[in-house]
Amino acid sequence: MITSINNMNPSKGKAFQLSVQQALTLYFGKPFDLEIAYPIGKPAKDHKFDLISSDGEIIVETKNYTWTIGNNVPSAKMSVLNEAIFYLQHAPKNTHKLLVINLDKHAGRNETLASYYVRTYRHLLDDVSVMEFDQNTGLLNRIV
Repeated sequence: MITSINNMNPSKGKAFQLSVQQALTLYFGKPFDLEIAYPIGKPAKDHKFDLISSDGEIIVETKNYTWTIGNNVPSAKMSVLNEAIFYLQHAPKNTHKLLVINLDKHAGRNETLASYYVRTYRHLLDDVSVMEFDQNTGLLNRIV
């Protein structure tokens, strides 16, 4: 039986989330909790965000996405990023909302997936910031 490479996605996503948690703790100087349910919308309904600072001031969604094997735009993943933005926009206005995307450079362009996303979907971001995370160096880079 051939095992799909997609079977590894949940564990890769969790490892990415944990690495981002450590990086954000250093970047902001405060601890972050994993997968915390937070009420959003009207009427309020809990949504489990990937990371929330222990003081509740910073709410984060993380996505360990890459360009496709043929270096095409991963359009389905763009839709999921838009969904993450939608949830973040419904968090309280007094919170800092952050989307962290894996640093992945396109082989033929001088553009990362996160910078492509911001260039293409900036009009949807509203008050959500976007950062990219380099898993090799552990560094965060703010895109917007």
